Amino acid sequence: MSTKYVEAGELKEGSYVVVDGEPCRVVEIEKSKTGKHGSAKARIVAVGVFDGSKRTLSLPVDAQVEVPIIEKFTAQVLSISGDVIQLMDMRDYKTVEVSMKYVEDEAKGRLAPGAEVEVWQILDRYKIIRVK
Repeated sequence: MSTKYVEAGELKEGSYVVVDGEPCRVVEIEKSKTGKHGSAKARIVAVGVFDGSKRTLSLPVDAQVEVPIIEKFTAQVLSISGDVIQLMDMRDYKTVEVSMKYVEDEAKGRLAPGAEVEVWQILDRYKIIRVK
């Protein structure tokens, strides 16, 4: 299982949430007060981890939202061919391939075969965060 459920009111800026099936990082939260009828609402603005697009959620603070479970691990760069980077997971030595578009900008210039990188696995997709 790569997600869990929490109440929308528990989310904070910097936490992660799944919006439209896409893992996103929360950049802004506004909570409105409880009115005469109904419950307090939360307006959540989040940016996609993989595509960088902005998404907005508006829902009651007690509504359940899906939060991705992020698995962080170290991998070694085996090869870089064109747009594909082949990595070896240092935990179980299996290989994974990551597209160059899923590499943080700061890490792009420092990638080289043999380098160790920090990788995040979110919803069965991989993103290279930094070169160690």
